[in-house]
Amino acid sequence: PGPAAPRAMSDRLGKPTCLIVASAAAAGVSAQSFLHCFTLTSSAFNLQVATPGGKSIDFVDVNESNMRWIQDFRMKSYANPAKLESIDGNGFTVAQCVISIYQGNRRFLVPICAVGHGVAALCCATNEDKSWVFQGYSLTGPSVYELVRQPNFASLSIIVEDFVKDSGATFSGMS
Repeated sequence: PGPAAPRAMSDRLGKPTCLIVASAAAAGVSAQSFLHCFTLTSSAFNLQVATPGGKSIDFVDVNESNMRWIQDFRMKSYANPAKLESIDGNGFTVAQCVISIYQGNRRFLVPICAVGHGVAALCCATNEDKSWVFQGYSLTGPSVYELVRQPNFASLSIIVEDFVKDSGATFSGMS
């Protein structure tokens, strides 16, 4: 049977909202990673998907076990990502909204699920003193070990693991 297909919007009303940030990198988004992220979060949250520039998600590593789910997902309205830069949280962009909530009270930080290289989008969220909003948090993403094995490693603009650790947070590789 495999994983459950994405659920209809009407099934998800009344839940808190979680923003899934997916990568717009040329390397694409791991189909299996996205499937797990979406499936786990959709049971507890009303999901909104965003990518830098609102670029369509380019799934990679699609195989027999996840192909049907990816096809079903692409037919749903939330398969068309919003522009990460224009996500509105009561008049704030995502980074501003996260910072605003963070500065008010740390335990009310909105849940954010960034998939794979999408974690890099969170690196721009800084406080007024230029410190990183997610300092002291734990993030998961592609490890340096995983990245050096990719053909586009030399062209990556940021190594998330290094940034996260240098900015005072903890990091765990995806594998």
